[in-house]
Amino acid sequence: MLTQVATAVDMIEETDERQNISACVQVLTGLRFDKSLITQLFREEIMQESVIYQDILQKGEERGKKQEALQLIMRLLTRRFAAIEPEIEKQICTLSITQLEDLAEALLDFSSQSDLVNYLGNIFLPQPNQED
Repeated sequence: MLTQVATAVDMIEETDERQNISACVQVLTGLRFDKSLITQLFREEIMQESVIYQDILQKGEERGKKQEALQLIMRLLTRRFAAIEPEIEKQICTLSITQLEDLAEALLDFSSQSDLVNYLGNIFLPQPNQED
């Protein structure tokens, strides 16, 4: 059955459509079948060119980048201030990658943990309503 699906996907003439359908089929078959069987039936380069594959890859890269930034910032803060309060750590974990990068720069100027608390307080202040 999977061989028939792979053959049918290969016969789709429009390249973008074929790549996207191939990627969808590969993702779904990956839930049930072994990777080696899937790679035998589908060309890997089609999967890599698919917008769906690219989206999954980009999300994974962003998640990895955020995790690395969090780990580095927590190491730097722990080295500078010893223990970090769990509540502060939770706040830091909710920051975006851009906010983490800004924090990494700002922490060079922090002389105490209260500087960190104030910095985070400014980030988490409720924004004024634009309609008022």
